[in-house]
Amino acid sequence: MKLLPPFLFLFCSLLILGLNLAFPALSLHLSPWNYIGFFFLFGGLYMVRNIQRKFKQIATEINTFKQPNHLVDDGLFRYSRNPIYLGFTLSLFGLALLTANLAAFDVVFFFFLVVHFWYIPFEERVMEKEFGSDYINYKKQVRRWL
Repeated sequence: MKLLPPFLFLFCSLLILGLNLAFPALSLHLSPWNYIGFFFLFGGLYMVRNIQRKFKQIATEINTFKQPNHLVDDGLFRYSRNPIYLGFTLSLFGLALLTANLAAFDVVFFFFLVVHFWYIPFEERVMEKEFGSDYINYKKQVRRWL
């Protein structure tokens, strides 16, 4: 079974909220500082939405497990080869900050690890096969995360 990244993101979001309810003793008392999490939560979601629109505009595939037909290297892709994953990770970090629950940060770390060691290497192999030296040169110029 191939779990699409948005579903992993949704699962992790719900897990953060569930852990906050299940383990209130792990909550830190950060108020009002935890409200900075709104910036990360909505900023990350804005990044993801921005890229979804970009992919739709240029008619390229956004699905991790489908064949890409266009190498995107402008916009947010000038700063990160994986701005969607960065946006998801920032959003989860924001949610963890908002709950201020220590267990929530473990979920963010879990998401990061799955993306970094499973999704991204898979996508990079596909991109190298599809776009060859253009993608390899892009990889040399732009970092994986930031």
